[in-house]
Amino acid sequence: MNGFERMNRELVYKANVIDIYEDTIKCPDGKIVKYDYIDHIGAVAVVPVLDDGRILMVKQYRNALDRDTLEIPAGKLDSKEEKPIDAAMRELEEETGYKSTNLELLITLRTTVAFCNEKIEVYVAHDFVKTAQNLDDDEDIDVYAYTIEELCELIYESKIQDAKTIAAIMAYKDRYCCR
Repeated sequence: MNGFERMNRELVYKANVIDIYEDTIKCPDGKIVKYDYIDHIGAVAVVPVLDDGRILMVKQYRNALDRDTLEIPAGKLDSKEEKPIDAAMRELEEETGYKSTNLELLITLRTTVAFCNEKIEVYVAHDFVKTAQNLDDDEDIDVYAYTIEELCELIYESKIQDAKTIAAIMAYKDRYCCR
């Protein structure tokens, strides 16, 4: 055991994707401290690899940064009970207009372990059928295809800064491109 004991968890704010709590923790030395804790519903992301090896990316506005970002397709689970692979298939088609049932788990990310339990399951997808985007009301997404070399260059130029995208691209490159 680590010697820390949660004495209380109080809901401070309930939102659409997250709930914010204040935790009261008893430390091993007996001190009582307060921690912020964010409970996240969970998310998925997809590295969609075309037959020619290029990877589909989405460009979309992100309010937190007040600008467009280039990312892999991703989204939150509809509920904590939803299977991540089902959410990944849904998000891939909604954001890119490509459908696939050939998905393989690549990595699992925990985005900010100091104060949030967000978990993102990242999949690799192949074998696409072209459908149509089905965007949420607040989404305006453009889809582009890049080689792994182009994406790595964009990462090293700080033109891609999204952590899940960087981790996914680098994991994909390591697992599939360096053999």
